[in-house]
Amino acid sequence: MSDLSKIVKAYDVRGTTPDQLNEAVARAIGTAFVQVLRDNGEKADKIVIAHDMRDSSPPLADAFAAGANAAGAEVLHGGLASTDLLYYASGALDLPGAMFTASHNPAQYNGIKMCRAGAAPIGQDSGLTDIRDRAQALLDSGETPTGEDRVDRHDLLADYAAHLRTLVDLSGIRPLKVVVDAGNGMGGYTVPAVLGDSVLPALPLDIIPMYFELDGSFPNHEANPLDPANIVDLQQAVRDHGADLGLAFDGDADRCFVVDERGEPVSPSAITALVATRELAKYPGSTIIHNLITSSAVPEIVSENGGQPVRARVGHSFIKAEMARTNAVFGGEHSAHYYFRDFWFADTGMLAAMHMLAALGEQDRPLSELAHAYERYVASGEINSTVDDQQAKLAAVTAAYADADTDELDGLTVRFADGAWFNIRASNTEPLLRLNVEAPTGERMSELRDGVLALIRG
Repeated sequence: MSDLSKIVKAYDVRGTTPDQLNEAVARAIGTAFVQVLRDNGEKADKIVIAHDMRDSSPPLADAFAAGANAAGAEVLHGGLASTDLLYYASGALDLPGAMFTASHNPAQYNGIKMCRAGAAPIGQDSGLTDIRDRAQALLDSGETPTGEDRVDRHDLLADYAAHLRTLVDLSGIRPLKVVVDAGNGMGGYTVPAVLGDSVLPALPLDIIPMYFELDGSFPNHEANPLDPANIVDLQQAVRDHGADLGLAFDGDADRCFVVDERGEPVSPSAITALVATRELAKYPGSTIIHNLITSSAVPEIVSENGGQPVRARVGHSFIKAEMARTNAVFGGEHSAHYYFRDFWFADTGMLAAMHMLAALGEQDRPLSELAHAYERYVASGEINSTVDDQQAKLAAVTAAYADADTDELDGLTVRFADGAWFNIRASNTEPLLRLNVEAPTGERMSELRDGVLALIRG
């Protein structure tokens, strides 16, 4: 019997196939999804779904559609898509949506990302727990509700590409040579449409594709650019081709990572600050959301450009909720998720990439010089430690730094008068503590990092 508590996470459904996530589970979740929305007084007569390139994704999506049909909903099936393409469909059509993907996880995984109409998020505190419990009850009962088969298949790629082109105009930039590593994920499907000329007129971009073949077994490397090992090929290709920059997308292409002309990674915090300045130029005085592990440079630069920085917890459901609450024009996370008010407050790696291309192409400096203006501090990157008792370790660190400025918005954040800070957060799913450290100098960062790690691992 399937135990949905093991695969329904804080923001989505994620598990191994077929033992944890299979067609019976997907069908039950499809029925529960429609029922819970309807019980909450939300529109659910029609939904939109799509899937990534994993072998297990099409049958899971079809099973979910059958479950939604059984609950009385019509289904618009978009077929292959990136996650942000599904968000586009949910927003543009004002329909609840479900995307079948395990993002950057290995091939044996799959998952479901669900949203309300208008791409509004669904998390554990905003309906996902109810969907889990309703689906679990269906599975436990052995019932398989049936309904009229009402599935309309429609290709959404061209409409998505055209919409993104209206948000960032790349037609007048200087010519750029761009290496794109799709990691055999959905970027290989969307990049030719948005940045290439497969469905729209050509842009002044010379796209050099890497691993554009859709292959859910990920034969070249994991589709997780957050791991430095997975961007080594991109870095070398940028240098070999003398490219202006490189872009790397994760498996469902909702995150975008950037390397400069030297093949060096550009910090997601620097990208957040850069895109924030562009959005503030367009919408002066607006609110910008940043999560609490982005660089201190982000709120500083936002304030210097007349914006209102607002700090939020890590995680897309928290960022999206804060975006909607404050009507923020843009939000960024250090994990390379970027959120736009012009995109229904949803995250889209492609739109962030377009902003980076525009910022680079509208001036003459190389990306390394352009990005340097947004990088003011030295960061450790996220360091994971396996611990037996997360709360005990957090308590020990809290006691050791009791004289410093602390807060507990998301885990423990400790700030010092010299501008250094660290944050420790407990993983929701693993016995891990996640540490991020930042300081004005590399020496200070290393000193603080090593001191905190000694407490965590000692």
